[in-house]
Amino acid sequence: MSKIRSKNTKPEVKLRKALFAQGFRYRINDKKIAGSPDIVFPKYKTVIFVQGCFWHGHENCKLSHLPKSNVEFWRSKMERNKKRDKQIKYQLIVSGWKVIEVWECEIKTKLRLKRTVDKIASWLRGLDKPPTKRRVHVQLYDEFEDDVKIVAEDEIAYPKLKQ
Repeated sequence: MSKIRSKNTKPEVKLRKALFAQGFRYRINDKKIAGSPDIVFPKYKTVIFVQGCFWHGHENCKLSHLPKSNVEFWRSKMERNKKRDKQIKYQLIVSGWKVIEVWECEIKTKLRLKRTVDKIASWLRGLDKPPTKRRVHVQLYDEFEDDVKIVAEDEIAYPKLKQ
């Protein structure tokens, strides 16, 4: 496991290059922001996490499976990863950031990458409009319909997260 990289993975680099080609400029792995997101768009106050389907337990995905040996260790590890991901997303949303989660399987092929990048690009370009009073949380995860799910959330008080 020491050989597994946490940044500059192939899916991250692929997505970054495609976004750069669309004219977007960003920061990578900004440690000042909770969770050190893979891609940060300060101009749009938006972050992108590129999640590996295996490591983050993407449900109903053929790339996500439990190994047959040491099952309890892997189950526990993936549950901790999911819990940490959820806490980080809430911290960012409460801080006013918009969160985009891109799963590895969504950018596996050139066609899927193009669809995902086009959706992110059109959404980011729409952020140039005057801000509304609502927070928006975006998740890109629907493996079958390649659909961006945008959920507008009212200004609500999220529970304090344990450190």
